[in-house]
Amino acid sequence: MRIGYGRVSTRDQRPEAQQDALDAAGCDQVFIDRASGKLASRPELDKALIAASRAGDQLLVTKLDRLGRSLDHLNRLSEDLRIRDVDLVVLDQGIDTSTAVGRMFFQILGSIAEFERALISERTIDGLKAARARGRTGGQKKKLGPRQARMARDMYDETSEDGRRRYTVAQIAGEFGVSLPLSS
Repeated sequence: MRIGYGRVSTRDQRPEAQQDALDAAGCDQVFIDRASGKLASRPELDKALIAASRAGDQLLVTKLDRLGRSLDHLNRLSEDLRIRDVDLVVLDQGIDTSTAVGRMFFQILGSIAEFERALISERTIDGLKAARARGRTGGQKKKLGPRQARMARDMYDETSEDGRRRYTVAQIAGEFGVSLPLSS
């Protein structure tokens, strides 16, 4: 039995290309997750692994990074499939773990995927450090300038004759045209 698995990382990504490729490869069933590759819990992958459970079955993916980004996770999946005598086929990279060459390419591409992920993480950290060194802190720009923030604080601190606050936070926010922070 040929079982297809696909994954899109974000809500705005479309799974149709993966679905079409897996259908064209002759998959009997196709499972698609909408989740980050870093997440350990992917219900559709779990279903695909259950469906591809008999010796001789194949688990097909379009690209290796759709299966997982961590070499450790890929190795565990590969070992689990090997123990059950289920082959992994990666369509775009021509990997078929039923062959020695396919198993070697699987290891190489898994290592490259993990290396690429580590590089992206390092570049992000370096970029944030460089931005901080230039005085940028990230996040949204402040809604109020220093003068407006001071006025808002003064309004908050202002009390009426009975000792209660003269303005509510909602009134102050409305005055300056900003929204209230969401409470957790």
